[in-house]
Formats: sequence, structure tokens, C-alpha cells
Amino acid sequence: MLPARALIFTGGELSAQFLEEIRSGDFIIGADRGALFLIEHGIKPDLSVGDFDSITPEELAKVQAMSGKIIECDPIDKNLTDTELAFDLALEQSPESILIMGASGTRLDHTLANIHMLIRGLQHHIPCSILDKNNYITLTGSSCVVEDRGFKYVSLLPLTTEVTGIELEGFEYPLHNASLRMGQSLGVSNRLSQEKGIVHIEGGLLLIIQSKDQ
Repeated sequence: MLPARALIFTGGELSAQFLEEIRSGDFIIGADRGALFLIEHGIKPDLSVGDFDSITPEELAKVQAMSGKIIECDPIDKNLTDTELAFDLALEQSPESILIMGASGTRLDHTLANIHMLIRGLQHHIPCSILDKNNYITLTGSSCVVEDRGFKYVSLLPLTTEVTGIELEGFEYPLHNASLRMGQSLGVSNRLSQEKGIVHIEGGLLLIIQSKDQ
């Protein structure tokens, strides 16, 4: 049976509150230090993957013993980050959706690379999202339902040069057949006016970022 969701815990900023996202039937992947995080919180990953250069040999032995399956790679001779390796393996499961946690942190290059990975999810027709303590990020090339997840703001940022035909329903500041270009801030800091909002676009790729200050 294919999993309804794949959850990836990777090696950025992780919080115990993310464990509340786990549901029965989820396929759980720990990438590098994310695998250790899961095990230390009593969760057995279905799959652990990475070069594991951020943990000690003793911690690696714990990951090896407590994972359903483990895939190790050379920390030098590899072309993908640990998060992308985990993402590729999640795509192979053909889940209904993918949620990535620990994909942001102090390394802006890694954070941006992980956000760009969401494009590949759309190419496989699999909705993908990134969650951290202050943000919930998803991407659409057509339409998306935005649920109230306890974040104050909803910002819309183009991931292509231009996004056209933007329609917003259920937002404090609606848009009708609007366009956004890279570098414009028109879509920043909107808010939901209902429990759910709908974003529809005609062309381009649009990041939907739900955020809060603290």
C-alpha cells in the first residue's frame, strides 16, 4: 500500500512540536541528523539516509540499529544534499503529499535549495510543503487551498519571473486577475479572513508562505 504522506525530518532547525504532524500510515524519512532527532524522541524512521557526517559514530550506530532501513553515502563523493536524497526517495514512494521539516536554518543556501525542490514535487503532481517554527511554505502552479494553521500572515511570492491571473478568495486583501513579478512586494503580509482561503493562478509558479513573527 502506498503511503498517504511522506514526512522528511532533515538536519536543519527541528522542534519536538513537529512530531505532532505524524499520523498513522505516514512514511517517515530521517535525513542525516534528522534521523537521530526522530530516534531520540522515540520515533523509528522507516528510512534513514545521508552521509551522517554531523553525528558521532556512537550516534550513527544508534541510527543504524533503530531505523527500518538505512542508506549511507560518501560525504565527499556525492552530488546531492542529504535533504535532496531524502526527497528523491520520498518521490519514489508516490505519496499523496510530502512534508519536509528541518529544511530551514542558518544556511540560507540550503534553505533556498530546499524551497526550489518544491518545483520537482509539482512536476511529479505531488503537493509538497516545508514547515518550520515560523513558516509553512508551499508552491502552486494552478490552485491551492490555504488552511488556517495558526500563522498570522500569508505572503505570495513569484518563483518565476511573473505569475499571472492571480485570484484570491477568503483573504483580507483579495486580488482579481492580478500579476506579480519577481522583486515586487504586493503579495507580502496578507491575511486569511476565513478558516480557509483559495489561491488560483493562470500562469507561473507561486510560493505561498504562511508565517508568524514568533
